[in-house]
Amino acid sequence: MQPATVGADYAAITAAYRRLYWTVQPAQMHPAVVEHARLGTQLLAETATPTRRLLATALAESFLLAGRIEFFDLRQPQDSAATLIRALQAAGEAEDPLLGSAILAHAAFVPGWAGQSEESAERIRAARAYARRSQTSAEFLAWLDAVEAECETRCGHIREALRLIHHAEEVLSAGSPHTSPDWFNWFSPARLASFKGNVELKAGHLPQARETLLGVLDALSQSDGKQRVVVLGDLAAVDAAENKPKDACARLEQALDQLAVTWYATGMDRIRDVRRGLQAWAEQDYVQRLDDRLYEWKTTLTALQR
Repeated sequence: MQPATVGADYAAITAAYRRLYWTVQPAQMHPAVVEHARLGTQLLAETATPTRRLLATALAESFLLAGRIEFFDLRQPQDSAATLIRALQAAGEAEDPLLGSAILAHAAFVPGWAGQSEESAERIRAARAYARRSQTSAEFLAWLDAVEAECETRCGHIREALRLIHHAEEVLSAGSPHTSPDWFNWFSPARLASFKGNVELKAGHLPQARETLLGVLDALSQSDGKQRVVVLGDLAAVDAAENKPKDACARLEQALDQLAVTWYATGMDRIRDVRRGLQAWAEQDYVQRLDDRLYEWKTTLTALQR
C-alpha cells in the first residue's frame, strides 16, 4: 500500500498540469498527461480510503485534461470519447458528481460537433442531472448552457442556442452562493461572450457578433492565447460575411501569429473554414499572402501531425 501522502502528491502534480495546459504545446503536453493518468490508475489500486478518494479525484481530472487535449487541441474525437469514459469511471470512484457533470458535458461535444443532436442532448441531460447532486456555482451552470448552445449551433438549431446563451447570461447575473472548484478553469464571462459571438455569427447577426467578439478580444488575458485564435477566426468570418476579405485576411494572419506560439487545432479549424469562404478573392495578393502563411512548412507539418 502507498503512504497516505500519495493522494496529495499526485493531486499537486495534476494541478501543475492544469496550469501548464494553457501554454505548453499539445503534442508535448499530451503524452505527459497520459502517462500521469496511467500512473494514477496504478496508484489507485494501492491506496485506501480516504487517500483513495483524493487520488481518484485527481485521476479523473487528469483523464479529463487528456480528453480535452485530444478533442480541442489535437482533433481526435474518438480518442477523446474513450478517454472521457475513463475519466467518468475515476469520478465515480471519487464520488464527485460535479466532476462527473463536467466530464459528461465534455462528452456531449463529441456527438454535438458531429451533428448528432439526440446523443449530444442526452449527455447534456446527464451532465445537468449530475450537477444537481452537488453545490454548483453560477459559472458552472452558465457553462453547461454554453456547452449545450454550441452543440445546438453545430446541429443547426440556432434559435435554441441563442435562448441558451441568454439564459446563461441571466444565471451569471443572478450569481450563486457556491464557488467553482479549482479544476474549473476553462470558463469565464469572457468565454461566455465568445460562445455568444459565435452563435450570433451563425445566426447572421453580424453587427452584434462583431461587437460581442471585439469585446471578448479586449477582455482576454495574455494567457488566453488559444481562445484568442478562436475569437480572431470568428471576427474574420464576420469580415468575410460582410464582403471585407482584406480585413478577414488580416485577422487570420493575427490568428496564425498566435498559433505559432501555442498550437490549437480548434483554432486552425476556424481559420480554414474562413479561408474556404474567401475563394472568390483567391487571386488577390492579400489572400495569396495568407495562403503562404497558412501552408508554410511548419504550419502544414503541425496540421498533418496533430
